[in-house]
Amino acid sequence: MRDDPEAAEYYRRLNSEQLVLSLSKLDARIRDRFPNAGLARVCQDLIVITRDNSARAARIGRRDGWLWFAVFAVMAACIAGFSYLGWLVVASNFVNLSKPDNVYNFIQGVDAFIHVFFVIGGLLFFLVSMEDRMKRRRALSAINELRSFIHVVDMHQLTKEPASSLAGGAPTPNSPKRTLTPFELARYLDYCSEMLALIAKVAALYAQALPDPVIVDAVSDLERLASNLSQKIWSKITLVHSLAGAKAMAGGHDAESTTPTTSHPDAVEEEL
Repeated sequence: MRDDPEAAEYYRRLNSEQLVLSLSKLDARIRDRFPNAGLARVCQDLIVITRDNSARAARIGRRDGWLWFAVFAVMAACIAGFSYLGWLVVASNFVNLSKPDNVYNFIQGVDAFIHVFFVIGGLLFFLVSMEDRMKRRRALSAINELRSFIHVVDMHQLTKEPASSLAGGAPTPNSPKRTLTPFELARYLDYCSEMLALIAKVAALYAQALPDPVIVDAVSDLERLASNLSQKIWSKITLVHSLAGAKAMAGGHDAESTTPTTSHPDAVEEEL
């Protein structure tokens, strides 16, 4: 397999199909455990967006044949126009420079030629770089859409507070419903973290298709945002395990000291 160039290329580049497959598996896991959760619908929307972004990134990576045909047509017309203009200057003024009027007209013709040369050169540069600007604009628009999706995922885990769920306390009329067990809460937060990582990988498709410095910086900024939010989520997961472990130990000690016949020290461990 090492000698197969296609296999080597497969492991060196992000594969959009594998991203869709990973998201589909994540969606199935979320629906199995939380069938009525909004996070499942978010993941399903993300699968659709990933398919669209994969096709969009592939289009961005390809050259626009019609655009380059138009660019070369304009370049050919400019070269032909310059050649004709140069021939006119030579034919009308350069043949006989002994007359003062011809010298003056020749200088004016050269000055006009240089001016037109820079104007046409700027036009050609604009046309040649137009494709990259169009691709950059489309890629940045898609990356901003993915950035918004990251914030949507963050909103779904915002009210999943381990301390409020495990420490108890009387809820207020406007308190969010906290019905998840410690195990379910940890799994929910883990799904959010995994979804954030996959969103960052979808954005990386654009940097892979168009290694433009602006696109690379935008993707890197999105990855930092996803990483920071994921660290916040994993802090919650760590707190869930810590509080659940402390609660299990406290429950075990209370059971041993009071009613050993009805105690069940492994109850919380089995639930986790």
